[in-house]
Amino acid sequence: MQAEFQVKRRDLRSHRIVESEPVELRPGEIRLAIDKFAFTANNLTYGAAGDLLGYWQFFTPADNGDDEWGILPVWGFADVIESTVEDVPAGERLYGYFPPATSVVMQPVKISSSSLIDSTEQRQKLPPLYNRYRRVLAQRDYTRDFDDATILLAPLHLTSFCIGHQLNRNGFYGAKQVVISSASSKTSLGLAFALAEYPDYPRIVGLTSARNMDFVESLGLYHQVATYDAIPETLATEATAVVDMAGNPTVTAALDAHLGESLKHYISVGLTHWNELDQSNAFGATSALASHEGFFAPTYILELLADWGPGEFERRTVSFLMRAAQATFGWMTVDHREGLEGLASVYADVSDGTLPPSTGVVVELERG
Repeated sequence: MQAEFQVKRRDLRSHRIVESEPVELRPGEIRLAIDKFAFTANNLTYGAAGDLLGYWQFFTPADNGDDEWGILPVWGFADVIESTVEDVPAGERLYGYFPPATSVVMQPVKISSSSLIDSTEQRQKLPPLYNRYRRVLAQRDYTRDFDDATILLAPLHLTSFCIGHQLNRNGFYGAKQVVISSASSKTSLGLAFALAEYPDYPRIVGLTSARNMDFVESLGLYHQVATYDAIPETLATEATAVVDMAGNPTVTAALDAHLGESLKHYISVGLTHWNELDQSNAFGATSALASHEGFFAPTYILELLADWGPGEFERRTVSFLMRAAQATFGWMTVDHREGLEGLASVYADVSDGTLPPSTGVVVELERG
């Protein structure tokens, strides 16, 4: 039997584990046993924007005749345990986008020594970044010792890198300060690190909840840290660019009212406050702002690939990811959970935002 973790598409707090009989492989397919994956607030973002951005289409849930349930994709490692593809034998290890499940079937194409693409039909209209898998055993420096850091931080820090590059390329929109909401999130912390690598970067201000204030200040990545309820008292009314990782319309309104004409540009990225958002209008919450954009990292990555070429893109991003991981992984406590039942036991803490920001959840699956 195989098992998968499902959530209700219209009520992300509800979840279940479903078992089903594994399908027989067809020619051109491989079966992977998922070894481990990370689970963060970012995975809830996939659900909050699931209809808008197509995240529900990646993996088809079992026993879902009423289309009520969906699968939140995760970043992880998996091993090929059965193959009908000569170039991808059993024993191959892949890093990429997987379902939170014990196994998954894929159709690899564009196979090179370092990567492959999953050509499963339902995924073909989705961003190609998510269909690419890295063959990690081909990497000279690969070691399982860094698997946790990779799955917890690399996907989020890649977004951090892209946002930082976009801000710098646009001269920070003339801002004297960059305000980052959900300052305790791993993507926000990675962005603060990315901005500090640019010469003449603006002052970096982190917005966070009162309960995370001490933690965020202790990291020293922001010039200033403020709580959401203290925006009028603590935030300078100077030229400002906002990077919104929270998607909280109340915070958006407070920033708009306080900054006024000083608000030069507003970038919506994440939905860490997904439960306070109208999911049918995920990135439209700030559409009334004069200078506003929704930032989608996979689209920006395609632009960078076109500008730099794959080799240069990989060189720059891998270098940054290593530096960012070294700078941020030191404060992180990895909470290892066993099996899909382990994910179920911590799911409420992640979805409700009560998991300490210094904790990263890694789910490890037993092999049958």
